[in-house]
Amino acid sequence: MSELTYLRAISDGLRTEMRDDERVLLMGEDIGVYGGAFKVTDGFIEEFGADRVMDTPLAESGIVGTAVGAAVVGLRPVCEMQFADFVSCGFDQIVNVAGKMLYRQGLPVNITVRLPSGGGFSGGPFHSQNPEAWFMHSPGLKVVAPSTAEDAKGLMIASIRDPNPVIYMEHKNLYRRVKGEVPDGSYETPFSARVARAGTDLVVITYGAMVHTALEATEDLEDASVMVLDLRSLVPLDERAILDAVRECSKVVIVDEANQTCAAGAQVAAMIAEHGFEDLDGPVVRVAAPDVPIPFSPPLEAAVLPSVDRVREACRQLLEY
Repeated sequence: MSELTYLRAISDGLRTEMRDDERVLLMGEDIGVYGGAFKVTDGFIEEFGADRVMDTPLAESGIVGTAVGAAVVGLRPVCEMQFADFVSCGFDQIVNVAGKMLYRQGLPVNITVRLPSGGGFSGGPFHSQNPEAWFMHSPGLKVVAPSTAEDAKGLMIASIRDPNPVIYMEHKNLYRRVKGEVPDGSYETPFSARVARAGTDLVVITYGAMVHTALEATEDLEDASVMVLDLRSLVPLDERAILDAVRECSKVVIVDEANQTCAAGAQVAAMIAEHGFEDLDGPVVRVAAPDVPIPFSPPLEAAVLPSVDRVREACRQLLEY
């Protein structure tokens, strides 16, 4: 075991797979000589060479399209979008090519698309989005979002090995803020939920950076026993774990950092309403960002993004219901 930051755990996962499997290659803007915008791939080009750590043009559609072609002939490309927001330029290749090729032609597309997402650092409207719901709505794609260093490495390895295209959401505000014990060597984290904290009075269901917000918000909440369920995977969604948590706690708060309308939490809420209604002792409560761009201004950004205080107050009101 080694103590690693979330960022170094992602890097370790990439390096582990590249050492173990020569089919794995990396593609992205400034990932080679510069080592990546956030230094995730620092030193990779020296170890693996420019033919496996490929600096690309500023062309997200070209990056993903090339990766799809490489996957079809048996390679395992990992594409980095410098910021998750920029994936919109490669959207067609992901949604209409990678996601549909198995259905249309019987060809598996083993690509992993890394999306550094999220706010909390005053990046403004073009560097702070959480676009995971775009891809949840597109059949043929898997979507994962680790919250811990251990899961960041394990989900990276699992994503690279999965024969399907995987959208890997890595939250920028966790890169150097979150540390943890990470197993050495190779291991896979399953595409399923985990209980970040056990509880019986209320469950907070969330993923990514909001797991840490939820844990802080409910750490000492009026002697209530609050479960925090970390989804880890959005597609596939671990419906059994969600419904088990609802059955055990009977009260549910769902937290999204993304804009509220049609966010991942909306799917979770709909599934609970459809399959877990009889187990509820109160309304399903959602805490999310309003449907506005993320502001540059730090005070305005703080007002938009879900906070510890907002989550705590939502839990408090629901416990009193």
